[in-house]
Amino acid sequence: MDALKRTPFYDLYAQFPESRCIDFGGWELPVQFTGIVKEHDAVRQQAGLFDVSHMGEFMVTGSDAEAFLQKMTTNDVSRLQDGGAQYTLLCYPTGGVVDDLLVYRLAEGRYMLVVNASNIDKDFQWLQEHLTPDFGDVTLINVSDDTLLLALQGPLAEKILATVTDAPLGELKPFHFIEHATVCGVEVLLSRTGYTGEDGFELYAPLNTAATLWNGLLTAGAPHGLTPTGLGARDTLRFEAKLPLYGQELSADITPLEAGVQFFVKLDKVDFIGREALLQQKAAGLPRRLVGLEMIDRGIARSHYPVYADGVKIGEVTTGTQSPTLKRNLGLALLDAAYTEIGTEILVEIRGKQLKAVVIKAPFYKKSQGVNP
Repeated sequence: MDALKRTPFYDLYAQFPESRCIDFGGWELPVQFTGIVKEHDAVRQQAGLFDVSHMGEFMVTGSDAEAFLQKMTTNDVSRLQDGGAQYTLLCYPTGGVVDDLLVYRLAEGRYMLVVNASNIDKDFQWLQEHLTPDFGDVTLINVSDDTLLLALQGPLAEKILATVTDAPLGELKPFHFIEHATVCGVEVLLSRTGYTGEDGFELYAPLNTAATLWNGLLTAGAPHGLTPTGLGARDTLRFEAKLPLYGQELSADITPLEAGVQFFVKLDKVDFIGREALLQQKAAGLPRRLVGLEMIDRGIARSHYPVYADGVKIGEVTTGTQSPTLKRNLGLALLDAAYTEIGTEILVEIRGKQLKAVVIKAPFYKKSQGVNP
């Protein structure tokens, strides 16, 4: 059995005696530091610091880099300016998803891709396979093993970060970044993105700066309630905001249209892998859709639990839990389109029993509006 990979922050977890690590896609990562609900609430109310160095980073460079990324991804890379980032997807010819990712435009002909940890090898191979001589001047390099990544998320994130950087945070818009910013005396790529439904920042830096950044940010954030945050709260936070997780809301068998991220699929741009299948699916009408659900009967809907209506299986839960923010048993489910209207009653099979639930509006939480009723 292969040894689990560790991020450059692993030894620093020992500062927190209650921290607990799990095997997450071959990585030994903290599921919690002080408690999932406590960490979740901190991010919603103050701020949390996430070690997400297991994510992958690829550099795509060359005069034909933009054309290559236009062919490979669903969003319109040509809309990016230097210092801009966009959420996008890699698709199979069938329309299913290879992975969802971020594209950063560092300069003309120079891009960074940020991919999911469990898909690093698969994604890199997929891109390499399609990097044919037709594309001309394109170089693809996997820099994942040389890059650390921290996420500082929450309503007080900017206030905390401002104490350890002179970067113009007030001018940094969402999905934009500063390639050469200084934080805690360390040069980082500083972006304003995130995966929690809150305002926040991500810091990319060399591995040997881990302790300086980690300790510096936690010290600066201590008066503001900053807490280290693990995978457990990361999942509940993104779930409440209906941010998809690859392998649950997105997969080789689930298209971006079915998953409700069609905004990031530009079907009117130049041809990209999967475009024809997605055009056909859109024209024919989506056979199923991702919706929110709330349990009526007592029970918690978990991933892959089957969902029924009218005596037949109509889909399955993709993610479900008791929402720490709303204190309600909620879920996301991929259901036959005929059963996706708000207010539709459905049945979720939990431990052999079919329990009542109802389709509700999602996302369940929006930063600008608070929680949805």
